[in-house]
Amino acid sequence: MKKSILLFAFALVFASCSSTKTTKTASKTPFVWENANVYFLLIDRFNNGDKTNDQTYNRNKPTAKLRGFEGGDIRGVIQKMDEGYFEKLGINAIWMTPVVEQIHDGVDEGTGYTYGFHGYWARDWSALDPSFGTKKDLAELVQKAHAKGIRILLDAVINHTGPVTAEDPAYPDDWARTSPKCTYKSYDTYINCTLVENLPDVKTESNETVALPPFLIEKWKKEGRYEQEVAELDAFFAKTGYPRAPKYYIMKWLSDYITDYGIDGYRVDTAKHTYEDVWADFKKVCDGAFADFKKNNPKKVLDNNAFFTVGEVYGYNIGAKKLFDFGDKKVNYFENGFTGLINFDFRNEAKMNYEELFSKYNSILQNDLKGNTVMNYVSSHDDSYPYDKKREKTFESGTKLLLAPGISQVYYGDESARPLDIPGTTGDATLRSMMNWDEIKTNPETQKVLLHWQKLGNFRKNHPAIGAGIHQEISASPYVFSRTFTKDNLTDKVVVGLDLPKGQKEISVGTIFENGTKLKDVYSGKNAVVSNGKVLIDTEFDIVLLEK
Repeated sequence: MKKSILLFAFALVFASCSSTKTTKTASKTPFVWENANVYFLLIDRFNNGDKTNDQTYNRNKPTAKLRGFEGGDIRGVIQKMDEGYFEKLGINAIWMTPVVEQIHDGVDEGTGYTYGFHGYWARDWSALDPSFGTKKDLAELVQKAHAKGIRILLDAVINHTGPVTAEDPAYPDDWARTSPKCTYKSYDTYINCTLVENLPDVKTESNETVALPPFLIEKWKKEGRYEQEVAELDAFFAKTGYPRAPKYYIMKWLSDYITDYGIDGYRVDTAKHTYEDVWADFKKVCDGAFADFKKNNPKKVLDNNAFFTVGEVYGYNIGAKKLFDFGDKKVNYFENGFTGLINFDFRNEAKMNYEELFSKYNSILQNDLKGNTVMNYVSSHDDSYPYDKKREKTFESGTKLLLAPGISQVYYGDESARPLDIPGTTGDATLRSMMNWDEIKTNPETQKVLLHWQKLGNFRKNHPAIGAGIHQEISASPYVFSRTFTKDNLTDKVVVGLDLPKGQKEISVGTIFENGTKLKDVYSGKNAVVSNGKVLIDTEFDIVLLEK
């Protein structure tokens, strides 16, 4: 989708969002993580771009519904990247579920036989799972994303390995524990324990030297890469000075995705199930790897943004500000490696009216969390209580999520009303159906929803003021607000009106835009001029997105 927009005070022209052959972002809009529009997708459920990898490691046993590999892969993500799908949606960062090699067999945790299609059951962190794709695929995806100004976040799992099966050996006892099971009654009973039965818990508290697991040594030798892997580990431990403890092996393997491919960030899984110093160390390792990548690949550097880390501290909400309360202890994860945390309460607070929601988030982000941020969502891969599970408020969901202060996380299919209630599924499988591409192609109602998310998404992408700026109500009825963002030599200002009458409407712009200023309503494409602090605009919509 082509956009040509003036960025207010400095009249920066936003170039076309179409693909370029360079690795420099095609858009001149400065990227600000606090304003990111993140698309979260399960690789296996998004798009099948390579049918030759649909059956790997003989993963062909019958599974419960939506609990086996469905065929989605990195090649499928590349296809949609090439088609411009993410650009049209205003996405400037993509978070994908883990790409590492999963256990080869499956297990039944009480919800039916399941394979590791979701990526959270690691067997070998140093290898890509062939069901997801190849190293060449990942490299191509990152290159093409960066050419379009889109960041790539992968998903880091350090807390646990995959389940043990007849085909998947256990990590040694000095690497992982298999008991006790977590009781979640205190700080320690979230950490030194297994989340569920048969999900070995990595001994992340340990600083004791351990040897490589014998099965990994045997595996690497068969694959012809044992000497290289050992040499790289030797270099890593010599450089960092860390002991050869389990967590640091895993940090090394995860940091390779930074130095080898130039990924831009990590979403960290199960963050509250390890001691927080683990994540402080992980951030140091990631920062070092990112610095090495930039040094070795100066032409592939997008900008001066630091490596980004956002944590899944399950149950954290923005109202808790910087502290997560375990009951017997409060922990500040922002001081331990995280720029942002996932905000698990947005899908509840989306029930608030616009001003109540926006002003609350503005107040906390501009004060208590200044310099940090949260990632908001309306639905996700493991939240059984999404906002609007029946997809009856898809327009409102998009408006609230994409205009809220903080980072927006668009879960694949939010923008197309992909069903979240699938008959015959058990547990979180109902949230993980295949992306509804057919409806996008053929259903006019789906296309209307998608267009709404596209307009709002691009407005957010082009204006750091939306997620990172200061919110100010201009009028309560009709509801109009402004957002302003200033950093270094950049000033960005917008005015937004919601729940407006259709047809002609008078919008106050307060002191944001001077009289005589020419404005454009991005939602309708119509232009207006400020007169007496107001604009008159006639559109068929009840929303206006005003920019200079």
